[in-house]
Amino acid sequence: MIDLGVDLGPVRLSTPLVAASGTFGSVVEFAEVADLRAYGALTVKSVAPEPWPGNPPPRLAPLEAGMLNAIGIQNPGIDRWVEEVAPELARLDVPVWGSAVAHDPVGFATVAEGFADAGLAAVEVNLSCPNLDGELFALDPAASAEVVARVRSAVDLPVGVKLSPDASDVVAVAEAVVEAGADWLVLTNTARGTAVDPRSGEPLVARGAGGISGTALRPIALGCVRRVAEHLDVPIVGCGGVSTGRHVLEYLRAGARAVALGTVHFEHPRAALRILRELRRELRRLGVAGIGDLVAS
Repeated sequence: MIDLGVDLGPVRLSTPLVAASGTFGSVVEFAEVADLRAYGALTVKSVAPEPWPGNPPPRLAPLEAGMLNAIGIQNPGIDRWVEEVAPELARLDVPVWGSAVAHDPVGFATVAEGFADAGLAAVEVNLSCPNLDGELFALDPAASAEVVARVRSAVDLPVGVKLSPDASDVVAVAEAVVEAGADWLVLTNTARGTAVDPRSGEPLVARGAGGISGTALRPIALGCVRRVAEHLDVPIVGCGGVSTGRHVLEYLRAGARAVALGTVHFEHPRAALRILRELRRELRRLGVAGIGDLVAS
């Protein structure tokens, strides 16, 4: 029997698969569709201190190798989220992580406190969404560290931090947030990009630019995972373009301990079970007893 359990800093995951924030809705909806037992953890769509309306439509555009999104993290704000969504999560048998987003460190801490009060298992600090106005925290090591330190001092929950592939030095940002108290890193969020209608010359998303996800992101995210793993001893969740068991294995070989599924959910909501079966086959071919042996190697 292949052991798919993996340690991610202070937490133990029953499988290396994590549902990525923003692609699994509030989690409650997917509980009616997908077999949640395939996941080690589920990450809710990012929540802000106050309601955010998101960007104007169109917000999504298909690419030849992925997707461009400019949704803008539409969400009801933490108070309403705790009142309306959090109670539904208590019936799930899989750990649920909150994803916090804000315009300043105090806002991130406010959301994290809401997640802690709601009984979530961990908080993911989203420093890196590329379809919001203003400079990304994840492009600046000092700004990123300030946010993480504020969250770390506000809650006792395990803290993961989601970084950007667009950082000029992702290792420097990673080092800064680890020193500030991050228990693990998520590498990476979407990469900033644009798609244009060749007939009209107009951008395919109203905001003009958005985040590239899916197949096109995988080699970029893998590069970030490898660079950070070579320089820092920190647990990593690889994220970007995963749709097969072999892709999971790629991330594990690059230095990740767990892998997040994102865009694949839009086309195949039940993909996680298939991906786990494929991963088991890959591990048998390698002759390892489980994920722990592979990571240790």
